[in-house]
Amino acid sequence: MLLQGQRVLITGASRGIGRATAIECARHGADVALNVYNDDDAAASVVAEVEALGRKAVLFNGDVADPASAPAFIQTAVERLGGVDTFVSNAGICPFHSFLDMPQDVLLRTMNVNLTGAYYMCQAAANQMVRQGKGGSIVAVSSISALVGGEMQTHYTPTKAGVHSLMQSIAIPLGRHGIRANSVMPGTVATDINKDDLADPEKRAYMEKRIPLGRLGRPEDIAKVVVFLASDLSGYVTGASVLTDGGLFVNLQ
Repeated sequence: MLLQGQRVLITGASRGIGRATAIECARHGADVALNVYNDDDAAASVVAEVEALGRKAVLFNGDVADPASAPAFIQTAVERLGGVDTFVSNAGICPFHSFLDMPQDVLLRTMNVNLTGAYYMCQAAANQMVRQGKGGSIVAVSSISALVGGEMQTHYTPTKAGVHSLMQSIAIPLGRHGIRANSVMPGTVATDINKDDLADPEKRAYMEKRIPLGRLGRPEDIAKVVVFLASDLSGYVTGASVLTDGGLFVNLQ
């Protein structure tokens, strides 16, 4: 029960890593507030699982790309849960597309959700933590893509590098308030984002072969690292990143 009594806020919480994080945090004793965007059935399922664990779940529907949604989400969570102890910036999209003919709307939407949205959400959460005066933890879900290129991800990889850099930078002004900021960098995790790409059996087998631990990541693998970064076990960790990829990055052979 590493998060007993914590109030944890999570964006992109209806599916994949966000869903797993909400459930794992609840298992460790946290109440959770879930930012989702027009995904009612999946969101209701997460709420049911959290409540089955005996924890509170607050649901907020909002587009993280809209700057106004950030303070609204934080305010809702404070009203319902009483405060914010950990904020998890997880919402992200990756509509695979080639570089030379990248549509402007696809580029801008990806940037606005993944990076600009993360910025405003983290800012709003940090301001609330400062007002509370008790410190806190901000965890952003970056990606191994912050460290490597991707032919069909030229709009996505810069946002994940930006998220990682954002955590490094905000760790400095927030440190004096006892607020830590870190990122987790998942490798290839089977989620809705890449399900079409991994539907090709040959592509999936190739990716699995490249991973020293011999399997694709699961959302739960990432959620457990988020719990660590939210907990007192990482009390002297800030401005850092945790590469969680089964060894994919180091396997260059």
